[in-house]
Order: sequence, then structure tokens, then C-alpha cells
Amino acid sequence: MYTGNEPLDLIEELRLRRWARENYVPPERRSPDWHQVIHDEMARKDLELLEANPPHVKPGSMRC
Repeated sequence: MYTGNEPLDLIEELRLRRWARENYVPPERRSPDWHQVIHDEMARKDLELLEANPPHVKPGSMRC
């Protein structure tokens, strides 16, 4: 596994992004040693999951 932020060629970056998607874990379970590309791809998936399942807002809790 790549750690740190060493430079990657395009193929290696795509492999890491695929690995990140296939091995997704929530932020609190991510190793700080993982390559930044892995963290970036998992953060993208975080946003996708949030958009697909927005947090529930109680009726009347938002006021205009």
C-alpha cells in the first residue's frame, strides 16, 4: 500500500482510487498513513453518501 504523498503516475493513482472505493471505511477508521489520494477518494465517497442519504431534519426545525 502506498503511504504518504509520493508522486504517482496516472495508472497508480487510478488503482489507489479504485482501492479506496472498494475498501471504503468511515473517517474515524482511516489510517493517517494512507496516501493522500486514498483519503481524497474516500472523502468524495463521503459526499456521495451524504447526498444520497441526507441527514433527517425534523419538521418545523428549519425556520425561514
